Amino acid sequence: MGRNSEYSKVLKLEIINRYKRGTSSSELANEYDIARCMIYKWHNKYEAMGEVAFEPQRKNKRYSKELKIAAIKEYMNRECSLEHITNKYKISSISIFNNWVSKYNSDIEIKDYDPKPEVYMAKSRKTMLEERIEIVEYCISSNKNYKATAIDHGVNYAQVYTWTKKYLEFGTEGLWDKRGRKKSESELSEVEKLKLEVKKLEARNKYLEMESEVLKKVEAIESEMVRGSYKKRNTKQ
Repeated sequence: MGRNSEYSKVLKLEIINRYKRGTSSSELANEYDIARCMIYKWHNKYEAMGEVAFEPQRKNKRYSKELKIAAIKEYMNRECSLEHITNKYKISSISIFNNWVSKYNSDIEIKDYDPKPEVYMAKSRKTMLEERIEIVEYCISSNKNYKATAIDHGVNYAQVYTWTKKYLEFGTEGLWDKRGRKKSESELSEVEKLKLEVKKLEARNKYLEMESEVLKKVEAIESEMVRGSYKKRNTKQ
């Protein structure tokens, strides 16, 4: 059996039971072609959680704020190891718990986790420019909490993320809906009008620069032609 194979619940329990009956971890590791540390890990999970430890993990598992704080404080007091904490509080992975600890140490509020998958799967809702600006400003003021913003404003997660990213990069102009017609100048806000004028000036300056370069090249060619004609006349004389 290769190291990259997935181990079923039945096989994990078989290995654990043999280990508990006295078969050494080295012997089991060689027989099943796995690392000894995996055997210890599975054994500790089983001792803490029973057979449920090997059930397929449910996606987007919910963790309450109280559970997070209790686990973090217990770990911060150095009462037990990371592995013991994740097993005791039935946290799906050490990386998830480390993320909570990092937030706690950075004074970022620890919150209940409710995945609300409908926020990610909801259809995009049509919005006006003014509403998109309001949503983005709300998101930014909420420390870019895209999910909470999507829930509060009845749009999906992808919309909030995209609008915020475009706004931070391009300003209000990034929130224009490019799928339909462009706004007429009479529909633009004062800020949008100023930005449009800047774009026009930039385009005109670029055109004038190009025109100047072309004129310079024409003048250079004409000068070269004049010099060439002058040389030919002198040669004939």
